[in-house]
Amino acid sequence: MGSLLEYASFAPHGYCLLWNPWLIATHVVADLLIALSYFAIPIALVLFLRRRPELRYRGLLALFAAFILLCGLTHLLSLATLWIPVYAAEGALKLVTGLVSATTAVVLFRLVPTLVQIPSPHQLEAANSRLREEISAHEETLAQLREVQQTLESKVEERTQSLTAATARLSVLSREAVHRSRNLLTVVASIARQTARAAPDTETFLRSLLGRIDALGNATAALLETSTSSGLTIRQLAERQLRPAILTFGERLSMDGPETEVNPQAAQQLSLVLHELATNSQKHGVLAMPDGEVRTTWAVETGAREPMFVLEWVEQGAWSRSMSAPEAAIGGGFGSTLLLRIAPATLGGTAEADLTEGFRYRLSVPLAHLRPRVGADHAEELAQTIVDKAWGASPA
Repeated sequence: MGSLLEYASFAPHGYCLLWNPWLIATHVVADLLIALSYFAIPIALVLFLRRRPELRYRGLLALFAAFILLCGLTHLLSLATLWIPVYAAEGALKLVTGLVSATTAVVLFRLVPTLVQIPSPHQLEAANSRLREEISAHEETLAQLREVQQTLESKVEERTQSLTAATARLSVLSREAVHRSRNLLTVVASIARQTARAAPDTETFLRSLLGRIDALGNATAALLETSTSSGLTIRQLAERQLRPAILTFGERLSMDGPETEVNPQAAQQLSLVLHELATNSQKHGVLAMPDGEVRTTWAVETGAREPMFVLEWVEQGAWSRSMSAPEAAIGGGFGSTLLLRIAPATLGGTAEADLTEGFRYRLSVPLAHLRPRVGADHAEELAQTIVDKAWGASPA
């Protein structure tokens, strides 16, 4: 170690330059610039490595930094030997620098095949461009998939709502069908009891009962055949109910009125009313005579506190003088009770019949009552109550 620092027997390098100021200055400035530059380069490499920790071959860059740093130190010692002849230390430093340089060169040559395979900037840019295109295509595909997914979800939601609504409607219709069936059975049972009371014999009972049940059946069939959401019209109901009489008597029976819709409950009552009027006219009225005509009209009158639906049955022609009361003209018994008491009470209206000029039957019902006024749960109870009030409770 002492021999490295021994310099007393050597002359400074400045003697070789004859202490020429310009030469001395040139060497000093050159060595300083080279040394500072060599020191700056490793610092830059270290900063670069710290900011890019993902880089490969960091050891090679570290060798380069050490090699350049040692080169900078050799230039500092070369500068010092201008005045201090520490040639031994300078030689040792150059030896270390040479070893590091050789090591760096060996490592670099061994890495050349690997380094050659590193893509060039152009290749990297092309690869990045392809990646961007693929990403754009994937994003477009994802956008289309999201749109399709949203469309499918929307359709599934709509379908689910439709199925839910359809299920709810089917449930309501099922309950309504059950209650209407029970209501019809109650009405049929009451009609059968009251028809039996007024019938003088079995044949008359069966004929009257079947005719009235057929009237209810016509009303129900018309309700099933109609395509309107709130019910069928009074014209459809009248044409179906009076079809046999129209086919038999032709122009002697006419009808006229607006297309007024009626609910199922009102359709049943109006069917029974029209059936009783047509049957009684053929038995006791003008249709039992060789001439005379029947005119059926209906209208909506707005003069009262609320709109009223008015149905009129007018018979004009020769009349039997034995018919001195309206009850006789409409057959008496069950027919009279149905036309003047049951149907008006069920529909919440009034009815009257007179023989002043021929026979006239008039049924007035609030227009609002042609729409459902009670729920299906109370239909059977309402029908039984009205029948019992009109005829009196039937014995068990």
